Amino acid sequence: QVHLVESGGGLVQPGGSLNLSCAGSGFTFSMYDMRWYRQAPGKERELVAQISTGGTNTNYADSVKGRFTISRDNANKTVYLQMNSLNVGDTAKYYCAAARWPREYRGQGTQVTVSS
Repeated sequence: QVHLVESGGGLVQPGGSLNLSCAGSGFTFSMYDMRWYRQAPGKERELVAQISTGGTNTNYADSVKGRFTISRDNANKTVYLQMNSLNVGDTAKYYCAAARWPREYRGQGTQVTVSS
């Protein structure tokens, strides 16, 4: 059974940083592209960042470029999202996902709230 468990969310002040983690199990982690999505209340889900199986290729939403960094550790089956210079617009529930066409598995998410 596939499990993706996110952690590291919380409340942070504008300008602060958080590092999200997502541990995967129940599938061959190294064979899946990994993604971070976010969704704020009343808004559509947004693909924030993606990393290829070997970690060599990454893509980011324009809204987070230069502030967020996605990385992965295949040996420990974990993907990370380092988030810097956070602003109130980053407030959302963040989900990690494992993607290998035609499947995508998604975790339960972790809440990130940016507020003073």
